[in-house]
Amino acid sequence: MSDSQTLLGDIPVGNWIDRLVPASLRPYLRLMRLDRPIGTWLLLFPCWWSLALAAPGWPDLWLMGLFAVGSVVMRGAGCTINDLADHEFDAKVARTAARPIPSGAVSVRQALAFLALQLAVGLGILLLLNGAAVVLGCLSLLLVVPYPFMKRITWWPQAWLGLTFNWGALMGWAAVTGHLDWAPAVLYAAGPLWTLGYDTIYAHQDKEDDILIGVKSTALRLGHATPRWVGRFYAGAWGLIACAGWLAGEGWGFFLLLPLAGAHMAWQVRGLKLDDSADCLHRFKSNRWIGWLVLAAIVAGKWS
Repeated sequence: MSDSQTLLGDIPVGNWIDRLVPASLRPYLRLMRLDRPIGTWLLLFPCWWSLALAAPGWPDLWLMGLFAVGSVVMRGAGCTINDLADHEFDAKVARTAARPIPSGAVSVRQALAFLALQLAVGLGILLLLNGAAVVLGCLSLLLVVPYPFMKRITWWPQAWLGLTFNWGALMGWAAVTGHLDWAPAVLYAAGPLWTLGYDTIYAHQDKEDDILIGVKSTALRLGHATPRWVGRFYAGAWGLIACAGWLAGEGWGFFLLLPLAGAHMAWQVRGLKLDDSADCLHRFKSNRWIGWLVLAAIVAGKWS
């Protein structure tokens, strides 16, 4: 989706879903956020980073494909859980009132049935992995299910999102090796800091609505100090990714390319316009480039 995409509330309209998908199915694809793929990329990259770190050479393309499909399905399931939990709030806010559940396009019962279907597909994909990855995948639900409620009880829901979205940093390594080690543990520790950075930027788009409906976020907690804190989060994330590469025995190519990801993180912080929703969204979406840059650094480190 381009930043200039026509929106109905926060829902893109006139895109491929409207052009290619039967009307009866469109609300379900929007419930999965298939028209907004950045969330899937942010869920997928920690998986791919970990797969690549664990691989003796090129990462396994079959495993990369499984994690890609799994990320689409489980991100959709997470969005469905989130919308089920928030549909009463969403109905009160103009920006979210057009979402499938508050608009009535999908009933709560239909959403629950669709969630069950997504979880069943996700389980089918998970069972294609080894036992260690299966156990870790099941444990991830302990983080996924409570997440929508965190913004009701803490100013730091983005930290919980980080724990959830970066779980693949553990699963990818386990899927290759059958066990865990210090390198994936440190890579996982980097993830919540990265997420705290990009999702705090994202949350500045929603701060007025969050105040209106009475929910919390790091954007509201940090306020005008956000750039300073995001810089710290990103610095910590970058340092831990570098440490994970060192622990995994990455070669000089990793350390040559990884500063490009750090430079991109710095660009996000410099000139950040907290009250400009378009600027916040643009910088948030640009995190897929960090994903690619870190992945490229890891792969380069295998051949140097």
